Amino acid sequence: MASDPYLPWDEFRFRPVPDGLTVNQLWAITHLLRRGQSRWLPLADTSGNRFRYALPDDVLRLADKVSARAGGSIGMAEPVVDPTSRDMYLVRSLMEESITSSQLEGAATTRRVAKDMLRSGRKPRDKSEQMIWNNYQAMLFVQDHREARITPALVLELHAIVTLGTLDDPADGGRLQTADDVRVHVGSPDGEVLHAPPPAEQLADRLEALCTFANAENDSAGWIHPVLRAITVHFMVGHDHYFVDGNGRLARALFYWCMLARGLWLTEFITISTILRRAPVQYAKAYLHTEAESDVTYFFIHQLGVIDRALDELESYLAHKVSERRTLRVLLADHVKEFNHRQLALLDLALSDPTAEFTSATHAASHNVTHESARNDLVDLEHRGVLIRGKRGRQHVWHASPDARTILGR
Repeated sequence: MASDPYLPWDEFRFRPVPDGLTVNQLWAITHLLRRGQSRWLPLADTSGNRFRYALPDDVLRLADKVSARAGGSIGMAEPVVDPTSRDMYLVRSLMEESITSSQLEGAATTRRVAKDMLRSGRKPRDKSEQMIWNNYQAMLFVQDHREARITPALVLELHAIVTLGTLDDPADGGRLQTADDVRVHVGSPDGEVLHAPPPAEQLADRLEALCTFANAENDSAGWIHPVLRAITVHFMVGHDHYFVDGNGRLARALFYWCMLARGLWLTEFITISTILRRAPVQYAKAYLHTEAESDVTYFFIHQLGVIDRALDELESYLAHKVSERRTLRVLLADHVKEFNHRQLALLDLALSDPTAEFTSATHAASHNVTHESARNDLVDLEHRGVLIRGKRGRQHVWHASPDARTILGR
């Protein structure tokens, strides 16, 4: 039945079995029915069998829900629609995805240290920070190329960005594995091989086929939902394992690219790796269940749930920020006679985004005043204790004081 849970064997075998049937017989019948209802992808597993997928109710419902939400047609949040605050939230999401995607692959740096590096622009100090820095640059690359066709050349370029300065051999960045390379196998603790990637000789052709699929060109398998197409690309990069390292980070970056290319713009504000990092075993199982039966439905169900939860978290975060911003505006309204309009606008931004920095030049340009007037505004706010002055090179910069809200509240 389409409404029945689409369970893999290791969960299905614990289901109640009707009288007269064994669990193995019930599984054989279920498996046969699933194959009869399946659609086939123009992509093959390591044995050359085409991957298939079914459309049970859970997949149809979640794909439709995710598409509507990620396309911004349901409850578009004020902060990401408002041009004055959109970039602030976008940078936050890019940072979060860059950090947690790297942590999934072993980066050990804390979020606080990583964010400080990305915000300040300082150079990475170790491999973990380099991974995060690379991921951030990769996400910016995806943003810049969101309307471009995904090609093998661009995938190689994206991989080179993801792995810059983190590989034992720098020449491996942006290079498909060859027959001379050791292919990585996924094994169990007792030594059983759980997944063996396809031979390196096939990788160029397989990547070409994946790019054709990602761009929805010459689709022999017929129409596939855009969200499911993006999830399939995510899965295939991990399955084929094109590169010596960085395949997981690349897979998630290409997922974002496919989603943005189909107009699902709110995707750039979510961080799927944050959800994946909380349950890495379930992420791995989704791969293994799919590969065991060449059935991508298992990966669809897992990833649709991840994306839906990531959208929930974005919605909750933005709702909190909207409430916080309204409170801030009420607070600033109480000081309308103490500050000029330029200072009020600056305080609104500074308190909404504690990472924001201001100089007399940027403040003057924002309000079309002289540098002297801009500097007077900033120095006045500094004397009142709501801004703190620092230096970057020879330039003076100001940012919000940690006690700014308390001072204004007095």
